[in-house]
Amino acid sequence: MSEKKISSKFIYFFGAFGGILFGYDIGVMTGALPFLQSDWNLSGGGVTGWITSSLMLGAVFGGAIAGQLSDRLGRRKMVLYSAALFMVGALLAGVSPHNGVAYLIFTRVLLGIAVGAASALVPAYLSEMSPAEKRGSLSGINQLMIVSGMLISYVVDFLLKGLPEHIAWRLMLAMAAVPALVLFLGVLRLPESPRFLIKAGRKDEARKVLSWIRKPEEIDAEIQGITETAKIEQKAEKSTSWASLLDGRYRYLVIAGVMVAFFQQFMGANAIFYYIPLIVEKATGQAAADALLWPVVNGVILVLGALFYMAIAEKFNRRGLLILGGTVMGLSFILPAIINSFMDTNPMMIVVFLCIFVAFYAFTWAPLTWVLVGEVFPLAIRGRASGLASSMNWVGSFAVALVFPIMTASMSQEVVFAIFGVICLVAVAFVLFSVPETRGRSLEEIEKIGADKAAK
Repeated sequence: MSEKKISSKFIYFFGAFGGILFGYDIGVMTGALPFLQSDWNLSGGGVTGWITSSLMLGAVFGGAIAGQLSDRLGRRKMVLYSAALFMVGALLAGVSPHNGVAYLIFTRVLLGIAVGAASALVPAYLSEMSPAEKRGSLSGINQLMIVSGMLISYVVDFLLKGLPEHIAWRLMLAMAAVPALVLFLGVLRLPESPRFLIKAGRKDEARKVLSWIRKPEEIDAEIQGITETAKIEQKAEKSTSWASLLDGRYRYLVIAGVMVAFFQQFMGANAIFYYIPLIVEKATGQAAADALLWPVVNGVILVLGALFYMAIAEKFNRRGLLILGGTVMGLSFILPAIINSFMDTNPMMIVVFLCIFVAFYAFTWAPLTWVLVGEVFPLAIRGRASGLASSMNWVGSFAVALVFPIMTASMSQEVVFAIFGVICLVAVAFVLFSVPETRGRSLEEIEKIGADKAAK
């Protein structure tokens, strides 16, 4: 760690930069897939689904492994390892042998381990570096990085689409090594999390880091708070187990956080992010490789939505935004099926409704899921509950990416999206009846809500 003072803006920027990797690899397959399918003559949805979803399969394990190792090795060091693994995986994917389906799936799993690790480490690092009153807006930085990574990948795909197909998709995948290298070089200058340093007995280093990102009068109180919290967590780790998640004191809050993470993926967002060119192809007959402008449009909407969320993060209740977003998202999926059952419409209507879905997802469920997950779990079980929520989210992402091409091969797109629309409305009902409001409440107040529910 450098002795020279590092600005808080640099720390927050590169602390969140891991989201770029996450976003790039979510988005890059959108443009690479049409060329890959043509080059390898892939037919049917099964192989396509496995190649796409293998990233999420690796991410399930990456998130779990990173969470455990970061408590031993530190957040910063684990982000460095994740960036290095990501570079290796991206370059290996770029040199895939012809028709090497198993090879490409293996490299995508490697990438997934790195992406899963980054998705677990970045929010943890940011939450430990940021002051409590900025939790919501700084979580928005991570979301902005993710969608910016997606937009960058969409633009790269669009710019490379004129190359021969066997070169185009390989170069699209290999280019992911560039943001991984930038992250690696940036994180070399980042300090370790003060929370990790204090837990490791390195209080002087923690004080130095806090002097860069806090007012002088705040430092002593925060060090004392972190020290006390660490003692409580250490005691909790010895006295709780996975079975504790079902304890009556915690059950309400655990179910709330885990199910919000579950619904975020099963609402169908990744079906759009991965397969929008193929969706346009099926709707209009336009070749998927010629429809790569639509992902760029969606990427711009996502970035604008993330910026909008950062502007309103601390002005509106979490539940209200989730209910608003989920309702509009559900209707945007269901209405095309209803309208098409009564009249012939322009095939592009479904794509317009998908853009409405993306716009509302971008400033509600996309960022707020992780804000709520970071706030809702009681301290004694936070590590295990957060890990379960993350795993459920990745399992949902894996399932949607795997089954969407299979579903659209056997039924109309309108029906498939209507099914996702019903799930959106079920999610809204769940938030209405089973999720507490967390904005403006201390973690202790939120925990008391769970205890009061248990008492009733």
